[in-house]
Amino acid sequence: MRYLRAGSGPPLLLLHGLLGYSFSWRFTIPALAARATLFAVDMPGVGFSDRPPNADGSLRAHAERLLRFLDGVGVASFDLLGTSHGGAVAMMAAALAPQRVRRLILVAPVNPWSAHGRRLAPFLSSVPVSWLLLRGEPLLGILHDRLLRRLYGDPGRIRPGTLAGYSAPFRIPGTLNYGLRVVGAWNRDLAELESLLPRIADIPALLLWGSRDTAVSPASAEMLSQQFQRCTVETFDGVGHLPYEEVPELFNASVIEFLNSPMDPR
Repeated sequence: MRYLRAGSGPPLLLLHGLLGYSFSWRFTIPALAARATLFAVDMPGVGFSDRPPNADGSLRAHAERLLRFLDGVGVASFDLLGTSHGGAVAMMAAALAPQRVRRLILVAPVNPWSAHGRRLAPFLSSVPVSWLLLRGEPLLGILHDRLLRRLYGDPGRIRPGTLAGYSAPFRIPGTLNYGLRVVGAWNRDLAELESLLPRIADIPALLLWGSRDTAVSPASAEMLSQQFQRCTVETFDGVGHLPYEEVPELFNASVIEFLNSPMDPR
């Protein structure tokens, strides 16, 4: 499992979205390194980590791997920042070990109240569609670039090197298999996650969203925020699914403000 480590201070884990990797945090790490010891992981199956064959793609399996990783690097308690599918993994990890998570920062996290993935996941994971996708895997790098552009509220904000950076590990054999295993468990995972959210209700949370997010509905932030006793919601106007890339200065300022705020005793 490949990861980047930087900075000093309280541990903060950075968790990428589906088919992303630690590259997602290239504008975040320099801004936060003076305030925290940062761990930016490539989850097994993506980035430059191994592609274990037939690995469990469920949220619970991802969360358990994440907790074992933290045991391996000697981190007992930590702040946790997750985006998109990584945000759902972050909530699941917190539910499995709530005593270890100090604060949650969730960036457009996949959640039970956003219907986008619920409709698409069964279609993508169906046998005929999976077969077609796997047969066409060599061509999916081009499709990946087009999908990435759609995740921006303003594609003009895509910075040089972004498309190449995301595409490089996406072409490693086995990446698509990983993605299909994730979407195959999607709806079951969301049902389990919803049942476990009461376990993390007292963890302070910050929800960050772009108003033009087409991947995870911004409207779902209201219901998700109600699951926490102490939750702040911030929306970036005109921004898509990746605010840490599209408006990194605003994103970093919001995260730093949250991390610098005093913590009430739980």
